[in-house]
Amino acid sequence: MLKKTHWMLTLLTALMLAVAPLQAKEANGPAPDFTLKSRDGGNVKLSELAGNVVMVNFWASWCAPCRVEMPKLNQLYNKYKDLGFVLLGVNVEEQQKPPLNFLQKRPVDFPILWDNRNEVSKKYKVIAMPTTVLVDRSGNIRYIHQGYKEGDEKKYRKIIKKLLRE
Repeated sequence: MLKKTHWMLTLLTALMLAVAPLQAKEANGPAPDFTLKSRDGGNVKLSELAGNVVMVNFWASWCAPCRVEMPKLNQLYNKYKDLGFVLLGVNVEEQQKPPLNFLQKRPVDFPILWDNRNEVSKKYKVIAMPTTVLVDRSGNIRYIHQGYKEGDEKKYRKIIKKLLRE
């Protein structure tokens, strides 16, 4: 069942990305709050990060663009974390073993959270992998980006710098 679900999700994501162009858009409105278990066993609650610029990146180990994007996100995190920037990698898979194997090959320094029932990804209306959401210091969604292609991290950097200055 798990292999079939994995295969179907991979196919669905590929079809969605082929049919709909990748989207990046500005947004404005409160970010839905959530609490998720982290890889280290603790809980992370979005509302407790108020005062920081927060990037929420929804990803999966079967997602080819996620493999390329993950090390670039880690570079952004390490560059801006001391300035009030937090990056949360939200994995959407039912089982933790595949993403943990993924992270052994592509280690990251930012928190990895488990959304294994897809409750948070539903709140954020995630329809493509990866999906990246930037939340300002006041807890409002300011930017949503679906998918990833080479160079998108430059857009992220520009928006992060803008939000950090506000």
